[in-house]
Amino acid sequence: MAEISVAVYPGSFDPITNGHIDLVTRTLRIFDQVVIAIARNQDKGGALFSVEERMATVRKVFEGEERVRVDSFEGLLVDYAEAQAAKVVIRGLRAVSDFEYEFQMATMNRRLKPNLETFFMMTGESSFYISSRLVKEVAGLGGDVAAFVPDVVLDQLRKKFPRS
Repeated sequence: MAEISVAVYPGSFDPITNGHIDLVTRTLRIFDQVVIAIARNQDKGGALFSVEERMATVRKVFEGEERVRVDSFEGLLVDYAEAQAAKVVIRGLRAVSDFEYEFQMATMNRRLKPNLETFFMMTGESSFYISSRLVKEVAGLGGDVAAFVPDVVLDQLRKKFPRS
């Protein structure tokens, strides 16, 4: 029996955007399974949605796609990836400014776990300027973010920010 190829796509996903969804969809063309791993990072703070809310939302977005698994993790990503039998971490790059930080993280991860690879994927041209932070900011100021997030997220944002 052939080994299943597993990729871990870590992030905060606060909230998940159409850019994230595009990366997952494209990753599924290459790997058998994608684990969307929501970081339980206490240092970040200021999350709009709880980890549990984010997990439920991502599950709803990928409902019916059996090759996507949603989970959360604490601690080192490399340890989590190893526990998931993943050999690859997926990271999205929107602009050159993302590269420096992601390159540092990938290099450190390689030092910690030499057999874990990082795949950098460029976001689609329609999503390169979208970030969860920007979506929250625009929604919080009453702007229309319908083009940037799936409907389930739009509904949640409208509950958090009644003006949006």
